[in-house]
Amino acid sequence: MKRIITFGEIMLRLSTPGYLRFSQARQFDATFGGGEANVAVSLANYGMDVQFVTRFPDNDIARCCIRDLHSYGVGTDYCIFGGERLGIYFLETGAVARPSKVVYDRANSAISTIETGMIDWDRVFEGADWFHWTGITPAISQGAADVCLEAIKVANRRGITVSCDLNYRKNLWKYGKKASEVMPTLVEGCDIILGNEEDAEKVFGIKPEGFDATSAGGAIDQKRFQSVGEQLMARFPRARKVIITLRGSINANHNTWGGVLWDGKTLWQSPRYDITHIVDRVGGGDSFMGGLIYGLLYYEGNDQKALNFAVAASCLKHTIFGDFNQVTVAEVENLMKGDGSGRVSR
Repeated sequence: MKRIITFGEIMLRLSTPGYLRFSQARQFDATFGGGEANVAVSLANYGMDVQFVTRFPDNDIARCCIRDLHSYGVGTDYCIFGGERLGIYFLETGAVARPSKVVYDRANSAISTIETGMIDWDRVFEGADWFHWTGITPAISQGAADVCLEAIKVANRRGITVSCDLNYRKNLWKYGKKASEVMPTLVEGCDIILGNEEDAEKVFGIKPEGFDATSAGGAIDQKRFQSVGEQLMARFPRARKVIITLRGSINANHNTWGGVLWDGKTLWQSPRYDITHIVDRVGGGDSFMGGLIYGLLYYEGNDQKALNFAVAASCLKHTIFGDFNQVTVAEVENLMKGDGSGRVSR
């Protein structure tokens, strides 16, 4: 069985019930979530051996989070303890023309004060096949960025496949560095690069000509994005595959969803799903990444099927409350075969 390592921050998620605004809420639904942890949960649901690495504070909230991860089959054997607190994010779910809102409360979180040398990456990567990180982690602090680079270098030295989700979050880059200054050195060590059109543009100034996500609605010409893959590969020669997720936003509850994969020779295009009722889109990109890692490992040599699995998995995630994509391989493959009827399974 393939062994995957993910590294990043997990937070307490406090979301308003239903579609209530922050100003209306008198209580919040408490769950946990964070980019790399979300990917880990997806992979564990698919039966894979996965370890999530982070720095936790030594308190009861962190222990609740660890128990939650264990309940999904995610290992935490290499997590370290220290620092002040677990980060929090507040979520207000949007509806129709009103977009969702996220408010972060993660200053001085345990991982924000992490330093190089705290994690024994050679020990972590013993027997590992894959390492995944996202652009959220280096956005937290200089220390988190340095530890992420430390991990990438060890993974490269050991011949482990490294993947990243560019995941640009403008509200996180607050410690004096810009994403365009920090990310290139990290991405240079990556074999698989995932992003969307905004990530590539905001971080590297790379964009498809004539495309505007805010005015595209549900209609997207997927072929336009080959140029993004070509430009990213030209800048980062180590990359073997570049994958772009393509969301057509009709409104907050109704999106189209798909993706493309560029392998340096062929542009693989997924089917496009029309998601007419979104339950929760937070974690959609992470569910795509989890599906992609599974697909590239399990359907080795079949990039089309790997891409299709990733898109179908993330389509299903839009129907599930919380950050985590709680679906099985059988459910994803059933959707890949065309069964999106939603009929009761008896």
